[in-house]
Amino acid sequence: MDIFLSILALIFFFVFFSISKRLLQSHKNLPPSPPSLPILGHLHLLKKPLHRSLSTLSNRYGPILSLRFGSRPVLVISSASLAEECLSKNDIIFANRPRLLAGKHIGYNYSAIGFASYSPHWRNLRRIATVEILSSNRIQMFSAVRIQEVRSLVKDLFRDSESGKSVVELKSKFSELTFNVMMGMIAGKRYYGDNVVDLKEAKWFREIVKEAMVLSEASNFGDFVPVLGWMDLGGVEKRMVRMAKDRNELFQALINEHQRKKKKVDFSSSMEVEIDEEKKKKKKTFIDVLLSLQETEPEYYTDQIIKGLLSALLAAGTDTSALTTEWAMSLLLNHPDVLEKAKVELDMHVGPRLLDESDLAKLPYLHCIINETLRLYPVAPLLVPHESSEESIVGGFNVARGTMLLVNVWAIHRDPELWEDPTDFKPERFQGPQIAKESLKLIPFGHGRRACPGASLAVRMVGLALGTLIQCFEWERVGEEKIDMTEGPGLTMPKAQPLKAVYKPRHTMFNLLSQL
Repeated sequence: MDIFLSILALIFFFVFFSISKRLLQSHKNLPPSPPSLPILGHLHLLKKPLHRSLSTLSNRYGPILSLRFGSRPVLVISSASLAEECLSKNDIIFANRPRLLAGKHIGYNYSAIGFASYSPHWRNLRRIATVEILSSNRIQMFSAVRIQEVRSLVKDLFRDSESGKSVVELKSKFSELTFNVMMGMIAGKRYYGDNVVDLKEAKWFREIVKEAMVLSEASNFGDFVPVLGWMDLGGVEKRMVRMAKDRNELFQALINEHQRKKKKVDFSSSMEVEIDEEKKKKKKTFIDVLLSLQETEPEYYTDQIIKGLLSALLAAGTDTSALTTEWAMSLLLNHPDVLEKAKVELDMHVGPRLLDESDLAKLPYLHCIINETLRLYPVAPLLVPHESSEESIVGGFNVARGTMLLVNVWAIHRDPELWEDPTDFKPERFQGPQIAKESLKLIPFGHGRRACPGASLAVRMVGLALGTLIQCFEWERVGEEKIDMTEGPGLTMPKAQPLKAVYKPRHTMFNLLSQL
């Protein structure tokens, strides 16, 4: 009975608070807002996928919206000019992150780079990410890992085609590829396919990844209606805590393993007269780089800071690249004329050898395909949420401190005022001068201080994988119907139906593939 009365009192409190706040703010110059409900705010208007639901509201009320997700104020932006106001003019003001439950448990209590608000700590993490981990030089040092994994995928596909398997489900193939690439760079390990050294550890890793994928699709209403958070409806928080614990233990085990190896290498090196420093650098993983920093500043570069950076790399650099490659292949299968043009470009500039990363600069049409894929199907359709640190003015309207910002990149990329035939797949629109750089017309990786520092790595990974698959195989749809391009639920906009395709080795590449 006491619990029931407490919940009832809380409901009355939130109703009173909501009505009072609305009355107090009625005189302010706020952005347009649809009618809302007590406690829920505008949550009842939202449907999956969220970017489409918000786009529908923007079409009705305008490109700037003031919403309430429960007790949380939200600003939704759906135009390039307004995005520029938020991410350029007011970049610092909107450089914070909202304190959501995922940041507490998965983001190491809001200390990881993706969840930390703008502060000296975050600026230092950003510097580490851009200078020490994701610099052009560091990315280039790991090109062999990416090439090896892409060729391993091609080898597997060729082997399966020889045994009569001509239909492949590509979603899982791309996912395994990107996880092997990222873990190869992070720890020098692969957890999928052949040559997996520790099968038990690989199984553990796969279980963590599987649970993380499920949680990324789960809705946590406790982030917006606190009373539901205390009740943990659906057990989302409980599962999040368990997954974070397992992931933390795995990363700690990898750190400990690298520390032990480093001690052995340092001891061996001290016994040698001459050391090949260049060879040592090339063998360094991201963990090795971060442990070297830990030696210089152990009080700052704690194991927790390192694990936070590793988790960010794994989360941001895997599913996103895999999905972009899957969307790109889906678009190419629906547009065989574009696929043929890409094939001709590869034959002309690469010839009868396997594509290398150094060839990507000579393949402008392939880059057009990637840009057009990112335009139509950005894997972060609402970007990662921002939050305002102080009051500001956007589009002539007042925006309160503590407002969560959602930039509907999906809507901006399909704006008919910015793009001709916005829903059509036309890679040619990116040929010639980069018109997208004139304004924030194309921002799949965000913009400003919070832009994704791994954009260059992602484009290389997608370009290498997509280009190699086009170069090595003939691709067709399964059946005559076009590929279903419906989006599924989730933060990274997966396809509702995993991509399946018919393939066979290209005649000109057969001998080369048989030698892999």
